[in-house]
Amino acid sequence: MDGSSLLIVRGIVSVVIGIVAFVFPGVTIAALVVIFGIYAVIDGVTNLMIGLTRRAALRSPWLHALQGVVGIGAGVLTFIWPGVTALALILFIGAWAIVTGVLEMAAAITLRKEIQGEWLLALSGLLSIAFGLAVLVFPLAGAVGISWVLAAYATAGGFVLIALGVRLRSVLVPVTA
Repeated sequence: MDGSSLLIVRGIVSVVIGIVAFVFPGVTIAALVVIFGIYAVIDGVTNLMIGLTRRAALRSPWLHALQGVVGIGAGVLTFIWPGVTALALILFIGAWAIVTGVLEMAAAITLRKEIQGEWLLALSGLLSIAFGLAVLVFPLAGAVGISWVLAAYATAGGFVLIALGVRLRSVLVPVTA
């Protein structure tokens, strides 16, 4: 399979994932929680092994071991309480959006004498704050919104990859008469 075909396949898979995320936002959030749980356990085991096996090479091997135990614990708790993990993830995204919005507004105020159109940065900050507050006040709607944003990204990116693959195929494949 050539590179253009791989791009087309990758694009199709991305579009399918995007459609699934649009239709089943709960599944999308659940998948993110599972991926986080798996990552936390693997990261925890890795750090624990480093802390226990590389004692001579590390100044504080107990910090790696402790980080490993915390990571394993976070991963296990993710699988025991996936709903709590999903809620924490959504609330974290909401808080992040608010902090980002405040910082964007501060940057707009600071840059008002140096650039034109700083109001656009301030508007972006206001939108971030509004989004963050909406997510914190309505976390279930925030979860659906986050899922739909991921779905839109996957779908749009998939169509771009398909178009690129088709374009590359037309450039790379010689036309025979």
